[in-house]
Amino acid sequence: MMLGFLQNVGPVQLVIVILLICLLFGGKKIPELARSLGKAKGEFKKGLDEGEAELKKESADAEKTKGDAE
Repeated sequence: MMLGFLQNVGPVQLVIVILLICLLFGGKKIPELARSLGKAKGEFKKGLDEGEAELKKESADAEKTKGDAE
């Protein structure tokens, strides 16, 4: 799991982190920051899916070419 380190974080530490984020970014910037992170995550997933589809297509083309050569 990518977020395995969160198992060691207690509720007090989470409150401290949230307070620090509020102090650093301000209350008005947090929704904008969350929105940008959500969009970035979506774009990253879209890129991964496109790359995976391209790899599958190339693999299928290679198999076809290999079959034609035999």
